[in-house]
Amino acid sequence: MVRPQKSRLVEIDPKTSYFKPRGVPMMDLEQVQLTLDELEALRLADFLGLSHEEAGKQMDVSRATFGRIIEQARKTVADALIHGKAISVDGGNYKRVNPRAIRLFLCDHCQGRWEEHPGTGRPKKCPSCEGREFHRIAEKG
Repeated sequence: MVRPQKSRLVEIDPKTSYFKPRGVPMMDLEQVQLTLDELEALRLADFLGLSHEEAGKQMDVSRATFGRIIEQARKTVADALIHGKAISVDGGNYKRVNPRAIRLFLCDHCQGRWEEHPGTGRPKKCPSCEGREFHRIAEKG
């Protein structure tokens, strides 16, 4: 049985959701889809220059998962650029977060709750029991 895919945390809110080659009518274009989580991966790794480890923490996924997301994103963009295809930015498995919000976490082991400030990445352990099984429950601000 396949494990359910975890929502990726995305800060980007793109103002443009479609890109196409100039001078080519829409009806003559093939299209590829770049998901919002893939766009966020491109922003973190290629625009901001974060490592896969740091970017994975920002998106609340493992380094390996981030690597797969960025690999697919780059392949999609390369296909569009090389073959003159349009890029639609839409969909994906993501949860939009406010980059300036304080994040609230709940420990699965001790039920402890705590806050993490923006830009600190995903916590490594619960501050109360040092357990590593916890999840984000909300945002403030």
